[in-house]
Amino acid sequence: MSVLMVNESADFNMLKELLGVTDGNLASHTKALETENYIMIEKQFIGKKPNTKYIATKEGKTAFAAHIDALEKLIKKS
Repeated sequence: MSVLMVNESADFNMLKELLGVTDGNLASHTKALETENYIMIEKQFIGKKPNTKYIATKEGKTAFAAHIDALEKLIKKS
C-alpha cells in the first residue's frame, strides 16, 4: 500500500497546534518516535528564535503506511 504524506516535515508549533497537545506531551511523543527511528529531529535558529523540525524517515513512512492499512482492514470488517 502506498500512503501519500501531506507534509514531509513539520515544526514543533505546527504539530502542537494541529494535535492540540501540551509542549511536554508533544516532546515525549516525538522523542519516542525518534527512538524508533520513525522521525529525525533537526534543531536550528531562524533569526534569533529556536526552531525544531521533525522529518519522517523511510522507516517512519513504512510504519505509518502499515498502521493506515491495519486501520482500513478494521473498518472494512465492521
